Amino acid sequence: MKKNITDVLGRPLRDLRISVTDRCNFRCRYCMPEEIFSQDYPFLQSSQMLSFEEIVRLARIFASMGVTKIRITGGEPLLRKDLPKLIRMLRSIRQIQDISLTTNGVLLNRQAHLLKDAGLERINVSLDTLNDETFSRLNSRKYQVKHVLAGIEAASQAGLQVKINMVVLKGINDGEIVSFARYFRGSGHIVRFIEYMDVGNNNGWDMNQVVSKEEIVSQIHAEIPVQQIEPNYFGEVASRYRYLGSNEEFGVISSITAPFCSSCTRARLSSDGHLYTCLFASKGYNLLALLRSGASDQEIGQYIEDIWQHRRDRYSEERSFQRKQKNEKIEMFYIGG
Repeated sequence: MKKNITDVLGRPLRDLRISVTDRCNFRCRYCMPEEIFSQDYPFLQSSQMLSFEEIVRLARIFASMGVTKIRITGGEPLLRKDLPKLIRMLRSIRQIQDISLTTNGVLLNRQAHLLKDAGLERINVSLDTLNDETFSRLNSRKYQVKHVLAGIEAASQAGLQVKINMVVLKGINDGEIVSFARYFRGSGHIVRFIEYMDVGNNNGWDMNQVVSKEEIVSQIHAEIPVQQIEPNYFGEVASRYRYLGSNEEFGVISSITAPFCSSCTRARLSSDGHLYTCLFASKGYNLLALLRSGASDQEIGQYIEDIWQHRRDRYSEERSFQRKQKNEKIEMFYIGG
C-alpha cells in the first residue's frame, strides 16, 4: 500500500477526523438550529454507524497511508457509549502520534479522567460566550456557561491539554472578544477565535455576520499588545498570536477571509462510514459498505488512495463561485468540525 499520498494540489494526507455520532445535546444556531433539528429528526441508529472495531480498522488503513493525527468529533462525541474504549484501541496504532477530541464540555466532569487514562492527549472545547443569556440564545437552553467551565476544569485537572473554540458572530458575541481573551489568559488554555462559517445548509449564514481575523486581532491588540508567531506545523488551521512579554498565545481560524485550503491535509469520516475530503463537501464515499461487503484492507486502501489522489477541493478559496451554484453541503454535526 502506497504511503504518503498527495492530492492533485500536492497536499498530503496527514489528519483524520472521525465522527462517532451525529447526535448532540446542544442546538448551536450555526450547526444544528433547534427549530430544524428537533428530537424527531431522523438521527442515525446504532446499526447504521461504524463500530469501534470498524473505526480502528479504517484508522489503521489511513495510518498506513500517512495519517499521524486523529481527532474524534461528533455531534457530541461524549454521547457515544464507552468512548474511552475507542481511544484505547486507537492508541494501539503505532503510526498515530496524536489523538484529540472536540466536545462541548458538559460531560467532561464524568469522563475527563477516563479519557486521559485511555490515552487521550488534547481536547478542544466549544464555548462561544461567558454570558448565560447569549449562551441560551446561541448554544443551549438546557445548560449554562458554568457547566462548560466545570468541564474545562475537569479536563485540566485530569491533565488534558485544553483549547477553547469561540465562534464569533457579529452583533451576538463579538463584544466579548477581548473579555474572553482576558478571562482565559493565565489559565494555560489556548483560545481560538473562529470566523462564522457557511457550513451545512440550515444555519442562515450571512457574510454580514462574519467578524474577520483582522478585526479580531485588532480588538485584542488594542487592549493587550500581541504579535503573530509561526505555525507549529504544515497545515495548522489557526493563525497564532502571542501576547507580548509572555509565552501565552491565542489563535484565529479564518476560513472566510483568509482561507487555508492550500495546506489542508484533513480527511473526514462520518459516523456512518462515509469519507469526505472537505468540510464543505456535498459528496461522500461509502467506506462502511466496503467494510461490510468483505473487502480487504488492500482494496479499501486502494479506494481511499484513488479518492485522495483525485482530490482538488478548495471550497473556501472559491466560495463566491460555489455560493452562486448553491450546492448542497453536508451538515457539520454529521461530518464533524
